[in-house]
Amino acid sequence: MVVSLSSNNELQLRPLEVVVDGDNVERAIKALKRKVAQEGVYKELKRRRFYEKPSVKRKRKQREAERRRRKERRRALRARSRSKKR
Repeated sequence: MVVSLSSNNELQLRPLEVVVDGDNVERAIKALKRKVAQEGVYKELKRRRFYEKPSVKRKRKQREAERRRRKERRRALRARSRSKKR
């Protein structure tokens, strides 16, 4: 499902959609798999397969947050270095 915020900051869920062109079902299946992976559905299913203790959940969330922060810092540094080269 695609999650988005409406104009009044309400959460809206929309189903994933894949358009099938003609009879090319294989291509549509690949597109669906790609969208499902990008949405993180596979990761979520794998994570929910077993019970996760609250302490483990906290540590995982901290690791994920730190990873996002490092990634954002790398992006900012790359953007700054690109703008200096111009």
